[in-house]
Amino acid sequence: MWIVFIGPPGAGKGTQCSRLADSLGVPHLSTGDMLRDTERDSPLGKVVASYIDVGRLAPDYLVMPIVTNRLAESDCQAGCLFDGFPRTVHQAELLSEFLMQRQRRIDAVLHLQVDPEVLLGRLLKRAVLQNRKDDNEETISARLEVYRTQTAPVLQYYRGQGNVLEIDGDQSADLVFHDILTGLESRK
Repeated sequence: MWIVFIGPPGAGKGTQCSRLADSLGVPHLSTGDMLRDTERDSPLGKVVASYIDVGRLAPDYLVMPIVTNRLAESDCQAGCLFDGFPRTVHQAELLSEFLMQRQRRIDAVLHLQVDPEVLLGRLLKRAVLQNRKDDNEETISARLEVYRTQTAPVLQYYRGQGNVLEIDGDQSADLVFHDILTGLESRK
């Protein structure tokens, strides 16, 4: 299965993606992790860091090669879970094109909805637990604004394809996961 997780920073995409990856036996692709793992001292790493350290999205010309190279690996041939990608309508279009060329398509888009006040608390807690430099109040505010203006429109793109499942992310992780499994099962 090819599944996209969409939600604001702190919605639980990474947590739920990891759980679903284990359940389905497909890889969990976190674009944010791939970008953060770029060698910070390399020329590419410095460019990537200049975006993510201030809460901005890395441009498509940096993100798309990283994603498509990862999708070419053998463990992705049966599908994968996209965590934090696509983040713009243009990326969604490029992904659809890439998959179509391989006679594949996105099976489901899981939209994790979470109250903004809950998000802030989750992100500040994550900053401490994971030592995430990009999780401070100023950067969080910038990332939430970027989500609202650039990533939320991706939902409209996928709604036009009829494959968005709305998930209440304000629940416990177990209930969210249950709702994801139930939603995916109903699509079969």
